[in-house]
Amino acid sequence: MPHDLRKTRKKRGSRTVGWGRVGQHRRRGGKPYRNPGRHKALWSYVIKYDPDYYSKTGFTSPKSFRLRHRVNIINVGALDGLAEKFAVEQAKGKMLVDLENLGYSKLLGSGKITKPLVVRVPSFSESAAEKVKEAGGEILSPPEKEEETEQEQTEEAKE
Repeated sequence: MPHDLRKTRKKRGSRTVGWGRVGQHRRRGGKPYRNPGRHKALWSYVIKYDPDYYSKTGFTSPKSFRLRHRVNIINVGALDGLAEKFAVEQAKGKMLVDLENLGYSKLLGSGKITKPLVVRVPSFSESAAEKVKEAGGEILSPPEKEEETEQEQTEEAKE
């Protein structure tokens, strides 16, 4: 049998269940535990001073869209540790760290790097690129897709 019974279990069977006289555990209306009594009795107050209290405003993007466009970042300072665990030897003697396969989508420039590494990552900051190059490494990024403007497309269609 448990020795430390919770308050809710201890007080079961009593008339007021630990809340004092009758009526002391009441009057908690409105949104979760705030602004009680804002429903009808103080309706003119709500309209004048807090008109957005009941309205839902804005737009929430779908969860699938938020997850698809999530940016996983990593700093330059963590590259040395990742190189010891996940690096692949390249022909030039430099280690290749493929951050894209490890689930990272952006490299930021906080921290220091000591080893010359070749880093493959979809996007990176300027400070991260400078620090990797100063250490004797390089950054490989996928080629950016060049979008044709509408004028170029119409010119090609005419020809």
